[in-house]
Amino acid sequence: PAPVKPPDGGWGWIVLFGCFVITGFSYAFPKAVSVYFKELMKDFHVGYSDTAWISSIMLAMLYGTGPVCSIMVNQFGCRPVMLIGGLLASSGMILASFTTNIIELYLTAGVLTGLGMALNFQPSLIMLGTYFDKRRPLANGLAAAGSPVFLSSLSPLGQVLLEKYGWRGGFLIMGGLLLNCCTCGAVMRPLDMGMKRKMEKAQDKYEAKEMLPIGGKSEEGISTTDGTKKGKKAKKKAKKGKKLLDFSIFSNRGFIIYTISKFILVLGLFVPPILLVNYAKDTGVPDTEAAFLLSIIGFIDIFARPACGMVAGLKWVRPHVAYLFSFSMLFNGLTDICSARASNYTGLVIFCVFFGISYGMVGALQFEVLMAIVGSQKFSSAIGLVLLIEAFAVLIGPPSAGRLVDALKNYEVIFYLAGSEVVLSALFLATATYCCLNR
Repeated sequence: PAPVKPPDGGWGWIVLFGCFVITGFSYAFPKAVSVYFKELMKDFHVGYSDTAWISSIMLAMLYGTGPVCSIMVNQFGCRPVMLIGGLLASSGMILASFTTNIIELYLTAGVLTGLGMALNFQPSLIMLGTYFDKRRPLANGLAAAGSPVFLSSLSPLGQVLLEKYGWRGGFLIMGGLLLNCCTCGAVMRPLDMGMKRKMEKAQDKYEAKEMLPIGGKSEEGISTTDGTKKGKKAKKKAKKGKKLLDFSIFSNRGFIIYTISKFILVLGLFVPPILLVNYAKDTGVPDTEAAFLLSIIGFIDIFARPACGMVAGLKWVRPHVAYLFSFSMLFNGLTDICSARASNYTGLVIFCVFFGISYGMVGALQFEVLMAIVGSQKFSSAIGLVLLIEAFAVLIGPPSAGRLVDALKNYEVIFYLAGSEVVLSALFLATATYCCLNR
């Protein structure tokens, strides 16, 4: 059957809310778990780097299992994959509350929960792309706002749970919260449902006509049932011919340009927020004020993402959304480079405001640009392959920056390096898009 037109509203708003919640959990949860690290260090007699592996494994599963998620979505559809993902994510945290050593935590909270969130994150974005077309930039911006909103609420909640119930009770309740992913998965109704209902109505009409002695009109009913049978056969053939992972997207120049620029971007994008608190402490800023800097970034980010989505949806901006994305990356990179000279708290606050705006713009546009390049039909395969390539950059970028800090004892160089990587990705995307695509 012909693909259904995106409704750009209606049930799509419920799908958007589900995507908002899933995005929030996927990006914020690995960071929010860090609240429990000190207690875990005491109980299991391990160092900070050992506990930090829990968050790293979660993120590695989120990014690295992209192709697996794509294959499962192409085979079974978004809703079943998301329901299984929600159960895995929840069971991972519940089992983690009964663990007796750090290795068991890696397998439960790290691998199981990380895989569960990956099986939710990717299908939710695919569903968003099928429900929205004209309003898709705004929808992507609103869904992306889930990340800062959940980060600003999950961390304080984790602290309260830790104080009242200990880390085991906190993990158990967090596991219960992750069951909301199943609810979000349940609302991801495929658009083909409307077509199925129309076919069922046609069949009911035929049965009603057959019961009545109308004569010639019953032939019309027979033709409708023939149509439904043909439709079912066509669906079966389409399912058989469906590729589990579509590698033909690598013949798309736009996709290759996007993937290369995204890899360079991820090398430097996450370095400043990870090192910011330690950088502030080294310049003589008190601990509480240093931690508040991340809250500033999160607060600005909440408003930057939907606002950028609205701008990207404007008629005269949308055809050039790749250039807007490259501008947001350039803005982010230059902010990093300028902040390297910040020597007092006021300078760091100004950096956080501008970083929050540019970081929010990048977050709102990254998947919108990919959808615009490959289209909704090939998006499930494209996002899986992009996330796998990004996984390598995530594992290279922040750890290598940490080693450079240990070796050089100088944060300025790291901020210059991270900023220049982000600027390079922006220049590459804009130049390659202009020269190779818009000749």
